[in-house]
Amino acid sequence: MSARETRPPISHRLADHLRSTVAVERSAIGDLRLAEVLCFIAGATNAGGFLAVGQYTSHMSGIVSSIADNVVLGSFALVGVALLALVAFLAGAALSAILINWGRRNQKSARFAYPLFVEAGLLLCFGLSGHFFNGTAAFVAIAIPLLCFIMGLQNAMVTKISNARMRTTHVTGMVTDLGIELGKLVYVNVTPGKRPRVVASRTKLRILTTLIGLFLFGGIVGAVGFKQIGYITTVPLALALVLLAGFPLILTRPRPPQDETSSG
Repeated sequence: MSARETRPPISHRLADHLRSTVAVERSAIGDLRLAEVLCFIAGATNAGGFLAVGQYTSHMSGIVSSIADNVVLGSFALVGVALLALVAFLAGAALSAILINWGRRNQKSARFAYPLFVEAGLLLCFGLSGHFFNGTAAFVAIAIPLLCFIMGLQNAMVTKISNARMRTTHVTGMVTDLGIELGKLVYVNVTPGKRPRVVASRTKLRILTTLIGLFLFGGIVGAVGFKQIGYITTVPLALALVLLAGFPLILTRPRPPQDETSSG
């Protein structure tokens, strides 16, 4: 029997590919696949959200700085808006941790899929509310903390799933890491035999460049989408999250029975 004949059907290979992306048993490839998809979605959501509400919602550095600035300027209404955004991001990260830890304690094999389902639902809520109530003060007041909540939820999920090796909304950290590796790459090792060599990780350079590039590409797609077709742009993003989380959940192979006294 040939190798081609023994290969599983493409549907089975796709199921295994998607299942491994949010599986409990992690691999570096699975982490990277998940981070790539979520970097694209985060970039699209962040850029599209800026066109919708006039504010980026993925980076807390600017929001915390704006709190300080507006306190000094006496713009306490803007301080309140920024504080609400900060609290929403924190709440999203906290909910992600709660869902994942609940799944771990209750032996759920798809524990990492739960935050993705929540993110998909919230993205759809943002898109639908924007479609019907765009331009109203009430929509802007709700949209900013909602987008911050989504970003916190996603970033915390990827942080936990990769053991803090990757983040998808925190581009500052990725750019910093890329700069460090580039510094190693151009470093001239003088008398290398006497001291340890300074060597850049080509793998890390490739991963960081890919993730930053996908965030940028997602931002372009999101901005063009929001400009051309409006809030409908959130629908394919949400469907991608549902596919990423739901397909593996439905097709999860039965796990062997475990002792009920196990701590999980």
